[in-house]
Amino acid sequence: MSSGRTPSQVWREMVRGNDRFIAGEPQHPRQDVERREELALKQSPHAALFGCSDSRLAAEIIFDKGIGDLFVVRNAGQIISESVIGSLEYAVGVLGVPLILVLGHDECGAVRAAIDSQGPDAPVLPPHIANLVSKIVPAVKRVQEHSEIVDSQDVGREHLRDTIAELLESSELISDAVAAGTLAVVGANYRLREGRAVPDVILGDV
Repeated sequence: MSSGRTPSQVWREMVRGNDRFIAGEPQHPRQDVERREELALKQSPHAALFGCSDSRLAAEIIFDKGIGDLFVVRNAGQIISESVIGSLEYAVGVLGVPLILVLGHDECGAVRAAIDSQGPDAPVLPPHIANLVSKIVPAVKRVQEHSEIVDSQDVGREHLRDTIAELLESSELISDAVAAGTLAVVGANYRLREGRAVPDVILGDV
């Protein structure tokens, strides 16, 4: 059920859509009744997007995509889990997407919680939130090693890189597809005020 596009073609389309959104000139493609009917029995998304659940990261809007264009997986702080890996493997192995975009962003609440959790008087977090935040703490500690002031954007970038590394280490299917050239993985940080997704990690040919 592949879209038939190469990783580089899909990435260029994502960039163009993001540019339209930034310029305030979205096309809102493939959102009509005909598109809905076309997709009733099948899907062939262009890309998979794994991002934070933050309400300001509405994937189809910021990349000016339509119904059925993106296979979207989201949780707070874009934390790798078994369900995330399984979902992305489904996108690659069954739906044939040629691109996974991992999207972090500035002013992330999960990143801020991870930073605050390392303070001397940090309150005890509810257990499920603490478990989620714990996956970001290694990024906090690395930034702390090099700076007295821990900048949340620095932590976010480190965490984004950790997320992609863990994804590839955890999924042979995904890492093999990257090695074969049929899949690219892009890690980008989304700037809330500007609206731009800025690439930070690129694996594969885009």
